[in-house]
Amino acid sequence: MDLRRLRYFVVVAEEQNFSRAAERLHMAQPPLSEQIKRLETSLGVRLFDRSSRGAELTEAGELLLVEARRLLVQAEQTAEVVRRVGEGEVGRLTLGFVPSASNSVLPPVLSCFRRRYPDVQLYLQEMNPDWLVAGLHEGRIDVSFFYLPFRDAALRHRPVSREPLAVALPETHPLADEAEVDLCDLAEEPFVLPARYRMPGLYGQVTGACRRAGFEPRAVQKEVWLMQTVVALVAGGVGVALVPATIRNLTRTGVVYRSIKGFSPTVEMGVVWRREERSAVVRSFLGVVSEVCRREGEATFRENVSG
Repeated sequence: MDLRRLRYFVVVAEEQNFSRAAERLHMAQPPLSEQIKRLETSLGVRLFDRSSRGAELTEAGELLLVEARRLLVQAEQTAEVVRRVGEGEVGRLTLGFVPSASNSVLPPVLSCFRRRYPDVQLYLQEMNPDWLVAGLHEGRIDVSFFYLPFRDAALRHRPVSREPLAVALPETHPLADEAEVDLCDLAEEPFVLPARYRMPGLYGQVTGACRRAGFEPRAVQKEVWLMQTVVALVAGGVGVALVPATIRNLTRTGVVYRSIKGFSPTVEMGVVWRREERSAVVRSFLGVVSEVCRREGEATFRENVSG
């Protein structure tokens, strides 16, 4: 049995008349009658008692009508599921990110994606950049957010946000009353530095900004994994730090944030995925990232020249 003939059969059964059924199906009556005859031949039973009054279902026809409706509904449901999978509306996505992403681009992206694709199972993994890259290569993670710059022939990436660095100072620091801080004035200060990984990332941007100001940061505490911990150490008077400006949103007693005078070093967050990725769900997620970045006024969601 093919589905087309079953659909023809259901319409004839509902109309109890070949002429009306043919009109409803927008086809001539003879081809419709021929299709029903072929269906009866393939099943080896008579489905209709034909008369001048119309077409009345036989006992076999009544049973087939119940089953045909069920099969057609199942076929439509299957087609819809396949379509939704193909459109990236159903499936699962494992998303990896560095903790700082949760202070900027990640919340609006997750909110939009979950609202747009409620039937996608979303798994979140907070990791350091080296583990995120390994997870992408091994297929354990589908998409990641971490700081750029980044180069890997097997992966693609695009910038999603750009923000300036700010100076985090203990509130008792002599420069805490200044509206802006010259980086040169921090040359002799003890620094709390973020963790260093294989890629430059945030560590590279912080140390690079200090070098451009003419000094090498004197690390009193380094390899700090969480920005919250960096800020906590600053609050405790351990040292000063350069942090992404969005960290200002983390209210912490004992810390003040100041803009950098003269030039504004920035850090850039990127979204990263496998170069040969074919998942429709990943395409859907990247589309949401693009939309959110445009709406939020973030950096243009563009393919990096190395991607």
